[in-house]
Amino acid sequence: MEFETKTLSRQIQDLLYDNGKTLGTAESCTGGRIAEAIIAVPGASNYFKGGIISYTNEIKMKLLHVNEKTLEEQTAVCEDVAKQMVSGACDALNVDYAISSTGIAGPGGGTKDIPVGTIWIGFGAKDDVESYLLTEDDGRDINLAKATNQALKLFLDYIKRHQTEK
Repeated sequence: MEFETKTLSRQIQDLLYDNGKTLGTAESCTGGRIAEAIIAVPGASNYFKGGIISYTNEIKMKLLHVNEKTLEEQTAVCEDVAKQMVSGACDALNVDYAISSTGIAGPGGGTKDIPVGTIWIGFGAKDDVESYLLTEDDGRDINLAKATNQALKLFLDYIKRHQTEK
């Protein structure tokens, strides 16, 4: 999976660098793994501005401007929070695009309504955010690796689609 992640990162780099676009991350459950995968490719500083690890609701609200009511009513592990994290990261980091993750990697922390392995990924531009839900629990390390890899794949597909639309 590590080779695939580096290949995805290189493809993202090619598309962003060639178009003068910038990227940032807002990560909760992945704790910086998505950013780490992005910067594994030399030259990432040409388009990757940084990331915010927002492990707590306090940081999600203060730095990413996630709505407190959304957190209270839906918890941090929901589609709306993943999307708000993308928009907030675009603002906070002054980037064209962002990738976010919020979920329960395990082994504990899950509930009947939100079991371990539930991870929402957000990606896109401030006003055009898409999301994806992972629901399989394969153990913490694999859950995090799958989320990181899926986030990169989804973002790469997003960039490719939006370049052909223009």
